[in-house]
Amino acid sequence: MTRTLTEDSATPAADLPPILKLAREKALTRGEGLSQEETLRVLQLPDEHIEDLLALAHEVRLRWCGEEIETEGIISLKTGGCPEDCHFCSQSGLFESPVRSAWLDIPALIDAAKQTAKTGATEFCIVAAVKGPDERLLSQLEQAVAAIHAEVDINIAASIGILTQEQVDRLAKAGVHRYNHNLETARSYFPQVVTTHSWEDRHDTLQLVREAGMEVCCGGILGMGESLEQRAEFAIDLQELDPTEVPMNFLDPRPGTPFAGREPMPAADALRAIGAFRLALPKTILRFAGGRELTLGDLGAEKGLLGGINAIIVGNYLTTLGRPAEQDLDMLGKIRLPIKALNASV
Repeated sequence: MTRTLTEDSATPAADLPPILKLAREKALTRGEGLSQEETLRVLQLPDEHIEDLLALAHEVRLRWCGEEIETEGIISLKTGGCPEDCHFCSQSGLFESPVRSAWLDIPALIDAAKQTAKTGATEFCIVAAVKGPDERLLSQLEQAVAAIHAEVDINIAASIGILTQEQVDRLAKAGVHRYNHNLETARSYFPQVVTTHSWEDRHDTLQLVREAGMEVCCGGILGMGESLEQRAEFAIDLQELDPTEVPMNFLDPRPGTPFAGREPMPAADALRAIGAFRLALPKTILRFAGGRELTLGDLGAEKGLLGGINAIIVGNYLTTLGRPAEQDLDMLGKIRLPIKALNASV
């Protein structure tokens, strides 16, 4: 289902805002990401040009990423009890949130991987709420990866915090396909979100992951109080990192956390951000992740998938409910977007 700017946007191409004309030449024609200043101009577009932006972003992703949507399931190996103070996260042991510490065993992980594979997903991500893995966690993850690979035809990703060189090497050897470690927000805003470790700590881990040959998955959460300037800065932080995948989360305020009282991001701002990030990252996998249900609802999710998004997490998230996987798969069928097959992704 190929939608073009001239066919579906409300504004004739000749009458588009100058920034979208520039983006069409730069991101669509040449595959070059917008600069920070240009990305900010996109984020400042008035509401009447959101449809124009999304139409262009969809053209960009079709040209440089193709039609297929990559689906992924995630599961928490270790939930809660994290010593870090990420202000958005109910898994921190420092806050009075209702999430409590729990571990999954390897048979449960295998079963979850099987259920994920049945949805057609190509990726299964194992996550742990830790600053970084201790020997128990790392060893269990190594065993789980081997056990899942023995029974399930699926790529395995992992997200277990800040890593040392030795830990990175062990994960790569175990067969971890992609490693997720989110920068969360712009470098300049990070101290307002986390104080128990630095933005640089996260960035250093991602560099080690890339050097070890694993794919880099790195995104963050929008709507945590950052300015539009910092949102544009974050897009360029990611552009400079050049990850394979960028998960796009939208703040879902969690009870007991410092950000519990924040309002969800307005849907129009979320759609502007999706379009802007696609134009800043024309060849990157952009994945719908947490908070999209609250921020965008069903119609907004469809707009995102026809406005630059080319991957999606199906099912539940780590501590919040998503949508049944079947609903997301039905949505993809409704808007005629094909699901990426495993044999095309390895």
